[in-house]
Amino acid sequence: MSWLFGLNRGQPEPPPDLPVPPPPPPPPGGSGGSGGDKPKDKWSNFDPTGLERAAHAARELDKSRHAKEALDLARMQEQTVQMEHQSKMKEYEAALEQLKGDQIRIQAEERRKTLNEETKQHQARAQYQDKLARQRYEDQLRQQQALNEENLRRQEESVQKQEAMRKATIEHEMDLRHKNEMMRVEAEAKARARVERENADIIREQIRLKAAEHRQTVLDSIRTAGAVFGEGFKAFISDWDKVTATVAGLTLLAVGVYSARNATGVAARYIEARLGKPSLVRETSRITVTEAIKHPIKMTRRLMSKPQDALEGVVLSPSLEERVRDIAIATRNTRQNRGLYRNILMYGPPGTGKTLFAKKLAVHSGMDYAIMTGGDVAPMGRDGVTAMHKVFDWAGTSRRGLLLFVDEADAFLRKRATEKISEDLRATLNAFLYRTGEQSNKFMLVLASNQPEQFDWAINDRIDEIVNFALPGPEERERLVRLYFDRYVLEPATGGRQRLKLAQFDYGKKCSEIAKRTEGMSGREISKLGVAWQAAAYSSEDGVLTEAMIDARVDDAVRQHMQKMDWLQDTEGITMSPSHQGCVLKIYFLF
Repeated sequence: MSWLFGLNRGQPEPPPDLPVPPPPPPPPGGSGGSGGDKPKDKWSNFDPTGLERAAHAARELDKSRHAKEALDLARMQEQTVQMEHQSKMKEYEAALEQLKGDQIRIQAEERRKTLNEETKQHQARAQYQDKLARQRYEDQLRQQQALNEENLRRQEESVQKQEAMRKATIEHEMDLRHKNEMMRVEAEAKARARVERENADIIREQIRLKAAEHRQTVLDSIRTAGAVFGEGFKAFISDWDKVTATVAGLTLLAVGVYSARNATGVAARYIEARLGKPSLVRETSRITVTEAIKHPIKMTRRLMSKPQDALEGVVLSPSLEERVRDIAIATRNTRQNRGLYRNILMYGPPGTGKTLFAKKLAVHSGMDYAIMTGGDVAPMGRDGVTAMHKVFDWAGTSRRGLLLFVDEADAFLRKRATEKISEDLRATLNAFLYRTGEQSNKFMLVLASNQPEQFDWAINDRIDEIVNFALPGPEERERLVRLYFDRYVLEPATGGRQRLKLAQFDYGKKCSEIAKRTEGMSGREISKLGVAWQAAAYSSEDGVLTEAMIDARVDDAVRQHMQKMDWLQDTEGITMSPSHQGCVLKIYFLF
């Protein structure tokens, strides 16, 4: 309703259907006129037109059909204005509260800064006081040290003075003592000289008497000893029983000494032949006292071991495998029936399994084996004959029978007619021929060589069986690759106790490919290839052997093999077939 009374100007106009009151007539005489004779009072300036308009508007409003809506609208406007005033009051109160909070925060911040500054000042004051205390303490220490040094210097000076005085006193005493001693010695010398001059005749007479007595005593001793010895010798010669007993005793003593010396030598040789190992034998399966003491568990296992297959772990061609199996069976039956053993010659390139088969043959037959090399014979010189006899004497003492394997036998079993060999080596060869002239039931001789054509004819006459170990063929190489792949790669990878893992690929196909690529390689080279695979896995970061790593090692092995063959071709000036490359390689490195 404020718009009815002229308030709230600028508010919405009244409804359009309400009649607008006419403007009031102007006041008579003007509102600001100064004319008139009546005096002015407090109501003289009152304008009743507003009331009239309000009354007129109220009457019109009462008559209008929108009076109620206009009243509600006016009431709502008043409520809106009141709510706006209240919201402004709330905002003002919130602003006051925020201002108070800001003031409190500012005061707290100022208080914190004040406390920090006070803390810093206290710390600085404490540090300064500590610094002053340290300086005072250091000054006291320096003063105390200076005082101690001064006292020490004074004490040293005092000690030096006392030492100088003591030394001077001792020197003075020594001088006095020396002078007194010299005076005493001089007086004694003069007195002794005077006495000797006065008693010279008496002294000479005493010396003469002592010499005469000593000479007489020596002559009497000689006469007495000669008389006693002469009487004893005369009595010994006159008594023939004593002479006979003495001669017999000396003879028995000489015989005893000589017999003891020879018996000791015989016993030593017997013990060495039974219990020791000859110097030419490099490796043996016989149980010696020393080995039994060092490795008792190993010796027990060897005694309790059973015969094994002669071709276990040995890969050969079918024809060669059949032949060596027959030899193994014949050797085993020969030992069981106590027959005579046959001597065997195995020749071929290096690394084809000759030594391995010899060991397997001995184990399969239940025999002991001993390995010696021909290169050890020549350096022994004159002792070679004795060493060779010791080897065969030692071999004859084996109860189980001994397989004597001579590796590189062509090193000392050369032709005596055409080859230039020393007399010592010739004598050793003759001793070897003498001990192998007849077949024995004590030992079996197995010779291995890369050049069997260099053997002496007498050696060839003592050979009963000749076996050629050639380089492995395609099938044998594949079997070897699979064997060493299982031994050095698969078994460690599946065992779980070693740091080795194997990637996923076709193992069988890969082994077949490797067998084709390793043409011309020996069994030893293929075994080294397996060791190279294992080393490659161990050297990797994760311990996984991949197909690429296997191929890389195979490529390296093939390249190295070809390089060796090229070196040999350059050295020999000939072209070699793969079957002879390994043989020539071993011969080249041997000589």
